Amino acid sequence: MPKIGVEETLTDVSSLLREKGYDVVALRTENDAQGCECCVISGQDQNVMGIQNAVTAGSVIKASGMSAEEICQEVENKLR
Repeated sequence: MPKIGVEETLTDVSSLLREKGYDVVALRTENDAQGCECCVISGQDQNVMGIQNAVTAGSVIKASGMSAEEICQEVENKLR
């Protein structure tokens, strides 16, 4: 299954993705996103300093305002 990076604070999303069989990695540092086909972030700390460094070629999903099920559906859509 694809490797999905999920921000540590999104535990419900991590659990649901694991239940669906995905290889879930906690995003603690920029290096954790390497090799992920998709990353899920809360969006709260997004680009605070105005710096953007691309660390993954995969899709990035901003989870703000979405339920865990909606996020999982978005992940599945991005991986198609």
